[in-house]
Amino acid sequence: MSVPPRPRLGAPTLRAPLHSVDPRARRWWTTQALLMVSGPMLLTAAALLVLSLLFFPGALPWLGPLLLVTLVLPGLGYAWAMPRWRYRTHAWELGERAVYAASGWLWRKRRIAPLSRVQTVDTVRGPLQQAFGLATVTVTTASTAGDVRIAGLSDADARELARRIGDAAQMVPGDAA
Repeated sequence: MSVPPRPRLGAPTLRAPLHSVDPRARRWWTTQALLMVSGPMLLTAAALLVLSLLFFPGALPWLGPLLLVTLVLPGLGYAWAMPRWRYRTHAWELGERAVYAASGWLWRKRRIAPLSRVQTVDTVRGPLQQAFGLATVTVTTASTAGDVRIAGLSDADARELARRIGDAAQMVPGDAA
């Protein structure tokens, strides 16, 4: 019989960042899902059904349910679930000494970057993001772990956040290392 470990007293817990992304991000992610994953799956299922009707009508009794289970339901499920999960997870916060971002939907990632390590702040608006009035702020630091990305912000919020991060990074003294 094993004894469960005792919780450490005073161990800090990481809370979620305060600010959610723009609600339009859900539509942006849904459109991405339809263009990149779900759409091709549904088109493949439709093409296989048409080809079966034209050349192999006897295959329909087993091909229809197979396509439904392997392509149609997963494609529709992905387009429905992924944007909702992502929206619940994606958040950000700018503190006095660090920028904090949470992202992901299956693999969740939380990144905290000290403002003293910020090298560049970029705002990116891809074609789909522009159509939805959204942008992504990327904070590059001196870390090998990668950038801090805050996706799904409104254009105005992204510009303001990039400005605030740049201003805050200039005010924080650099590391003496």
